Amino acid sequence: MKKGILILAGIFAMTFVSCKDDATKKVKEENVEIAAERDANNAEFPVMAFAETEHDFGTINEGDVVEHKFSFTNTGKAPLVIVSAKGSCGCTVPEWPKEPIAPGASAEMLVKFNSNGKPNLQNKQVTITANTEAGKEILKIKAMVTPKAKPASGTPTSK
Repeated sequence: MKKGILILAGIFAMTFVSCKDDATKKVKEENVEIAAERDANNAEFPVMAFAETEHDFGTINEGDVVEHKFSFTNTGKAPLVIVSAKGSCGCTVPEWPKEPIAPGASAEMLVKFNSNGKPNLQNKQVTITANTEAGKEILKIKAMVTPKAKPASGTPTSK
């Protein structure tokens, strides 16, 4: 009973002290105009146009470190800024340009794959965070990794 009264008192107190002002009256007209102008100017985004978004390394041996350069062009109308690029696991490491890429300019992203401890078919991806309209771009790599030969156990040793 006491809990019910306490809860009702809490609800009553919150409704009594909650804001009753109309928030639209607090908005300054000049700020609305500035925001509209800013948003109109930001309608143009950079575009990462890749020559290819997937690469197959084919068959490699476990322990091999392979790499591939993904070429791309900024076909948009604003400078392209790559904020980060992350591999789907620690075995996939991307390297990307840190400076803005001007509209019409080209660049490359190097993706290294370390197959140590990764036998059989491997499908990995790199997620790129950039100032494109989508905000994220995806590159994919794959490889068939031939496992290392395991030493035979239980073989007799000669004396």
